[in-house]
Amino acid sequence: MRNYPSIGIQVPDILLPKEGIDLSKWAVIACDQFTSQPNYWKQVENIVGNLPSTYNLILPEAFLGKPEENEHVKRTAIFMQKYITDGTLVQREGIVYIERTINEKVRRGLLLALDLEQYDYNKGSVSLIRSTEGTILERLPPRIRIREKATIELPHILVLIDDRENEVFDPLIQGKNKLAEIYNFELMLGSGQLRGYLVNDNKIEKQIIQAFNDLANPEIFDRKYCVNKDTPILLFAVGDGNHSLATAKAVWEKMKPITGMSHPSRYALVEIVNIHDEGLDFEPIHRLLFNVRTDILINLHDYFWDNFEYKKYDKADDVTREVKNQKPRLHKIGLFQKAGQGIIQIKNQNTNLAVRTLQPFLDNLLQERKADNIDYLHGDEILLKLSKQDRNIGFFLPTIEKKDLFKTVILEGSLPRKTFSMGEAKGKRFYLECRNNK
Repeated sequence: MRNYPSIGIQVPDILLPKEGIDLSKWAVIACDQFTSQPNYWKQVENIVGNLPSTYNLILPEAFLGKPEENEHVKRTAIFMQKYITDGTLVQREGIVYIERTINEKVRRGLLLALDLEQYDYNKGSVSLIRSTEGTILERLPPRIRIREKATIELPHILVLIDDRENEVFDPLIQGKNKLAEIYNFELMLGSGQLRGYLVNDNKIEKQIIQAFNDLANPEIFDRKYCVNKDTPILLFAVGDGNHSLATAKAVWEKMKPITGMSHPSRYALVEIVNIHDEGLDFEPIHRLLFNVRTDILINLHDYFWDNFEYKKYDKADDVTREVKNQKPRLHKIGLFQKAGQGIIQIKNQNTNLAVRTLQPFLDNLLQERKADNIDYLHGDEILLKLSKQDRNIGFFLPTIEKKDLFKTVILEGSLPRKTFSMGEAKGKRFYLECRNNK
């Protein structure tokens, strides 16, 4: 392991499956995906069977509060120990350069470890590593209980950098033929191809670290964002997996008075992605209310008064098209329910984000117990499908411009929770590489 403390980076020791293990069954998608589609996870279970798989090391959130939950929690500890002791996992040192191909696009990533001492998920954070979205603190305790007992860390966290000249990834793209390919396989259930290279070339590693140092240079930072010299530097912005990284931070804060500052839990494995990568798409995260016991249009009018308008549409495609193509600050949101669909428009708002306008209304509705629950959905089709079920209501949201994300977080702080998604559900990170956490 090699540490670069000024930029919060560690070159980690990682664990990879030994030769001969079927990686298409070993790798499974992030546990916080397909939360309203337990059948997806049943398919995963059938595909994996009795073969070694990260499915045995995680708790899919689709099973939270259901009979499957306890079984999954119990067996994660058993399989973590098994895979370490029986030689299923072997150790390698180094950064991993990753190419993920899906829908004919390639998203490039860099697996490394970040220093949790340089990360703060709390509101108003000015740390080197920050959340892009608000952290729901009540979601952390169950995750903390699982992570505290875990001997293996599996990352599904995607962290963004604002590298407009692509200086971090250029040495990897140009020097890929000098690196050792450590995996190349098709992911399950139509999620594309994954290829990884171990960065075992010292010259390339030095170029990468220098590029990170340049991004953290105060003079370059100030010019890029047109801010004053006292503005704290934001180098890493957490895109996906915010609550997983917040959990790692919470566990580390509990452990460090006991273990000291050199314990492995001080660091967390993440995949770094350039926000300007052509293979990285920003998608909206839609809202779905379950078992709504009120007239939603009356409630919207009572909440927003004369700023609220609603127009009914005959076709769902017309709704989605108008929401996606709207001009900034119009705050048009698609509304879908069994009775039909239309567009909500909320006028005279002092924010650029429709989700910042909508979320307080939804929170208030749940607080008044006018709906049972809410889910945050990646993907248009699943929202439209689930909205057709009795008493479900879906809210179809526009996305944000990815080029504006860093400056918005620097100047205004974190965005509302679940504001955007880096691609649709099938494009999310798969568990593959691991790290010994003890």
